[in-house]
Amino acid sequence: MNSASRELLEQHFDTAFAAPNGIQKLRELILTLAMQGRLVPQDVNDAPASQLLKEIAAEKKRLVKEGKIKAPKPLPEIKSEEVPYALPHGWAWVRLGEIGVWKSGSTPSRNNRDYYGGDIPWVKSGEVKQGRIAKTEELITDRALNECSLSLNPVGSVLVAMYGANIGEVGILDIEAATNQAVCACRTYTAFDEQYLLNLIASLKPYFISQGAGAAQPNISREKIVATPFPLPPLPEQHRIVAKIDQLMACCDELERLRADREQKRRSAHTAALKQLLDAQAADSIADAWQFLSRHFGDLYAVKENVAELRKAILQLAVMGKLVPQNPNDPPASKLLKEIEAEKKRLVKECKIRGTRSHDDAKEIKPEEVLFALPQGWEWVRFGEVASTRLGKMLDKSKNRGNPKPYLRNTNVQWHRFELNDVKEMKFEQDELEEFRVLSGDLLICEGGEPGRCAIWQETEMEIYFQKAIHRARPFAGVIAEYLQVCLSNDAGSGNLSQYFTGATIKHFPGDKLSRYILPLPPVNEQHRIVAKIDQLMALCDTLEQQIDAATRKQTELLDAVMAPV
Repeated sequence: MNSASRELLEQHFDTAFAAPNGIQKLRELILTLAMQGRLVPQDVNDAPASQLLKEIAAEKKRLVKEGKIKAPKPLPEIKSEEVPYALPHGWAWVRLGEIGVWKSGSTPSRNNRDYYGGDIPWVKSGEVKQGRIAKTEELITDRALNECSLSLNPVGSVLVAMYGANIGEVGILDIEAATNQAVCACRTYTAFDEQYLLNLIASLKPYFISQGAGAAQPNISREKIVATPFPLPPLPEQHRIVAKIDQLMACCDELERLRADREQKRRSAHTAALKQLLDAQAADSIADAWQFLSRHFGDLYAVKENVAELRKAILQLAVMGKLVPQNPNDPPASKLLKEIEAEKKRLVKECKIRGTRSHDDAKEIKPEEVLFALPQGWEWVRFGEVASTRLGKMLDKSKNRGNPKPYLRNTNVQWHRFELNDVKEMKFEQDELEEFRVLSGDLLICEGGEPGRCAIWQETEMEIYFQKAIHRARPFAGVIAEYLQVCLSNDAGSGNLSQYFTGATIKHFPGDKLSRYILPLPPVNEQHRIVAKIDQLMALCDTLEQQIDAATRKQTELLDAVMAPV
């Protein structure tokens, strides 16, 4: 390998370690340099590839004469427009079909039990991976081999997957085996480094994918494979190339191991820091945990996985009363609950809400239902105690009368936002409008689809209603919808909300379960402080993710730029 190529690889090793897909691109670069004759030095004493081609032609003629193979169809000469780059002295452009016998197999009828359960390995396309193939998922019988257009490929045959998601994957047989019709097997003529052929096919994978036909399941034919031009080096150089590729790929393996170790340590440190934060009881312990995160902020939040975990921790800390300090001057939540009870009685008397059923939201919360200790001034409550809820109108075209109005379905309600590109209409009668109208400040909660997914309606001008697949929650005075949304988001993320769902496969969040859903209620002023702090921290998480995306783009652009001349 010349000094320029060595410097190029060293530069790429450093750059590849930083870029997200850099090590994979580095592997591709190694194969590219190898196939261009730039990975190892040429030796003027090597017999040229033209000599190897003469030996191959002589062996082919002998095998045909002995009746061991059929005379292959002549392949067209390689045209100048098919040659992508100049080769070193002693190399030659050759078609894959010239260096060996290429055969695809078949699938014996599944209806014939005599074809399966024998002792002959049978390779399917999904089993072809780069490396050695020493066993197969299925075995076939001698009868299948004799009756079903199958050949037994010898040890050392190179297999290429021709169909499906792993098109272009390549492997070498360590056993004698037949293949199905989606695998092409090559048994090379004369001396030829099988590992070089494997690396060659691996470098051609993008080309094979580009040549694949079929939309749903792409495939490349045997005819296209054998007609593919490739660079053939002298045999001794093939051996040197294989040794160098093995060495450099081992370096790539080590890079991947180091990167995985680094990411694991980063995740472990972050997990431990968040656990310390969540488990802390005293204010000084909470402060210490935040200081650790602050000191290591740049390193811990260089990956999106940790940012996602931080988002979850922010919500958990919020509902535990650990996100903002308590103010002893705040009126306690117990006082707020008394005010809510008074408000509910008034609304019931004015027929604006229905009376509460005693066995629903008024049921006493048992000690075993409590998830954690609350700060002073907080209370555990049921959702039905702090908000009035109802499901929307049933969509029934045969029964619904009135004027068409836009309405929300659960697909329109996403986490913390509404998707309004596809709003449907249904008929509402005049006396239903107030009952099913969505007002600014209402919390809309999905009953099905993804139960518990919720968003707050903020529009003041748009007239819209809601369907039965959605709960509309209107908090009573002193409870803010944003805080209820925090509780639902946190419990959905932790899995705690699922205990309120019904259904084995299709989950639902019925009204009685929503009313009994338990949540921690802080004083009114603290609700506002919590929501403001969450908004601030979630904006920080947004910024972190944007910075990670920008850094990723920059690293990828840098890697692409230094690889472009290759």
